[in-house]
Amino acid sequence: MASDHKYYIVNKPYKMLSQFIKPVEGNKLLADLDFDFPEGTHAIGRLDSESEGLLILTTNKRVTKLLYGSKEPHRRTYLVKVQGIVSEKTLERLRTGVPIRIRGGGHLWTTTPCEVDLCEAPENLPEIPERLYHNAGSSWLKITLTEGKYRQVRKMVMAVNHRCKRLIRVSIDDLELGDLASGQVKELDEVEFFKLLSIKQT
Repeated sequence: MASDHKYYIVNKPYKMLSQFIKPVEGNKLLADLDFDFPEGTHAIGRLDSESEGLLILTTNKRVTKLLYGSKEPHRRTYLVKVQGIVSEKTLERLRTGVPIRIRGGGHLWTTTPCEVDLCEAPENLPEIPERLYHNAGSSWLKITLTEGKYRQVRKMVMAVNHRCKRLIRVSIDDLELGDLASGQVKELDEVEFFKLLSIKQT
């Protein structure tokens, strides 16, 4: 039996916080999107302000635990633009695991094996400011992983000497961003939502 909860995906724009209430000045909020969200809507699995792409919003408070608290790993895929040309040797390092410094304790964590491949630049991306470090070209990577340490993807590419210039989450399990434009919102049916994320509503 369907509940009264609502489920959405958003293509979060660059420099927007994954929240409705602003603790500090300077960034846009989810409340600035051209959509009338119901009371109690909140983000699941946040993206930092400089990251873009797929963000889940729902009124169902249990989704965070069902998705991230389960023993079953959930695949997250990102398109990442990095400074410089990435070699096959570097791709293999990323695939097998690299040490990154995690938030809090400050100790090194070796990332679990993941999928990393070169890819083409996505089409019709909105322009954003990009830092120019040196004239060494750039590469696009498609990275799929099942763990999500704080700023993990950015730290992974930095660990192999490539600065992250752009980071776009395009899917979580079978829930995909698709052709949803930056700043746009799509509502999902509850049954479809749980099916695409491979989680069961208990």
